[in-house]
Amino acid sequence: MTVTIEEVREVTLDVVAALARLVPQLSSSSPAPTADELAEIVAQPGTTLFVARADDNTIVGSLTLVTFRIPTGLRAWIEDVVVDEAARGQRAGERLTLAALDKARAAGASTVDLTSRPSRAAANRLYQKVGFGRRETNVYRFELEARDPVS
Repeated sequence: MTVTIEEVREVTLDVVAALARLVPQLSSSSPAPTADELAEIVAQPGTTLFVARADDNTIVGSLTLVTFRIPTGLRAWIEDVVVDEAARGQRAGERLTLAALDKARAAGASTVDLTSRPSRAAANRLYQKVGFGRRETNVYRFELEARDPVS
């Protein structure tokens, strides 16, 4: 299978259907985005939604790249990388990641970050293979809807 990568510039029915199929493979707690939500993502400056298409034009993976300026420079973050279970091992994840790195580099970003659960062993191997280094850091999350901050 040959995989081609494209930036989503227009939300079509096949993109909506693909994300409805892919997002549950990434997260059991997040619903798939609606067509309107995908349109908002695609229209957002600094956000690029990439999809991987198989030979038969089926979307088999997706990745979101976000670039943003902070006082220390232009940064980039990769989020929500998912490849359909049936297409794993065909280099779709690698091609999506390399496309995102190329886009971030072209935009002038000085770094690209991502996180990946340790249980996603193949994904972690891929990120190291393409050159990501593991950082010694703590990642914190505050659930805004879950509770109020500690006083």
